[in-house]
Amino acid sequence: MKRIFLFVLDSCGAGELPDAARFGDIGVNTLRSCAGTKGLSIPNLRGAGLGNIDGLDFIGPVKAPRGAFGKLAERSMGKDTTIGHWEIAGVVSPEPLPTYPEGFPEEVLKPFREATGRGVLANAPWSGTAVINEYGDEHRRTGDLIVYTSADSVFQIAAHEEVVPVEQLYAYCRIARRILRGKHGVGRVIARPFVGEGNGNYTRTARRHDFSLEPPRKTMLDAFQDAGLASIAVGKIYDIFAGQGITEYVYTQGNADGMRQALSYAERDFTGLCFVNLVDFDMLYGHRRDVDGYAAALTEFDAWLPQFLEKMGPEDLVFITADHGCDPAYTATTDHTREYIPLLMLGAGVKPGNIGVRPCFADIAATICDLFQLPLQTEGKSFREEIML
Repeated sequence: MKRIFLFVLDSCGAGELPDAARFGDIGVNTLRSCAGTKGLSIPNLRGAGLGNIDGLDFIGPVKAPRGAFGKLAERSMGKDTTIGHWEIAGVVSPEPLPTYPEGFPEEVLKPFREATGRGVLANAPWSGTAVINEYGDEHRRTGDLIVYTSADSVFQIAAHEEVVPVEQLYAYCRIARRILRGKHGVGRVIARPFVGEGNGNYTRTARRHDFSLEPPRKTMLDAFQDAGLASIAVGKIYDIFAGQGITEYVYTQGNADGMRQALSYAERDFTGLCFVNLVDFDMLYGHRRDVDGYAAALTEFDAWLPQFLEKMGPEDLVFITADHGCDPAYTATTDHTREYIPLLMLGAGVKPGNIGVRPCFADIAATICDLFQLPLQTEGKSFREEIML
């Protein structure tokens, strides 16, 4: 094995899990919602076997899929980015990360205010675009920071770039990260800089930055790094793993840039793993409940995929999956949805066929490490024998 490229189409869920109702998600299916639009055109993903996955026949199965395919259930108790990626990388989280539907307690906010020297606005679950328009004028007048959360385990700090320079905002996030440990150990502290002239007319900028909790034990990224192999992170992967186990990384400015960076790595000679997150599916379309936009983003990825596959050598593999759902047609909330994730595997050495429904995202890590003969402590089980010629 030479190289594996692992793409996470962020939030591209494949139907509700059996326990989805416990998470407030009824009848959710991100891919089904996209398939109901006229704008979805994904012949390459269909040809790889996406519509042949159990329960995804609405996409349109093909008679002779080119890839191996299946779907995986989440064993961790969550439906957010951090827990989903950790499980893909081999770490199951039996306990959910803390969430704050009533806002953050004083034992968190008091040391934060004291350390930053600034007050706090909002302190409740909010839509990120709505909260800056609601509190942006007051923030600019007072200098107080807009602190908010969501259904996920996040502590988000929004600030106007002219009031709080971005590097200063990052410093405030590092302060929050030091405070938010133990029982208040949220998955991510997120910097949310914005711009605008006021009167509820503000726009978030691309200089978001995530400050994640470190994984509780070694992941497949550490396995690659420890073996002296490449462990490359594209997009927000570096932040999700707090840099742990990563030998090289690059941030991206959305899906198009992420695909461009992935193509650039495909043109390089390395041995190891390239782990890519394409965030626009979730950030721009899932949370904003934009079905047509989500379908268009899938269409764009599908159209790009052949040129990427052309760069693959005989010992290279491509894995395409997701980390959770975010059904753009689900109107009960604007949060993530508890779903299966699809999995497609392509490459010269892949044996086409159905690996069925796997019980754990961590099967991906177990398989990837098995392909490179790397040791990894994980609850996942390898399916290498099922997918390799």
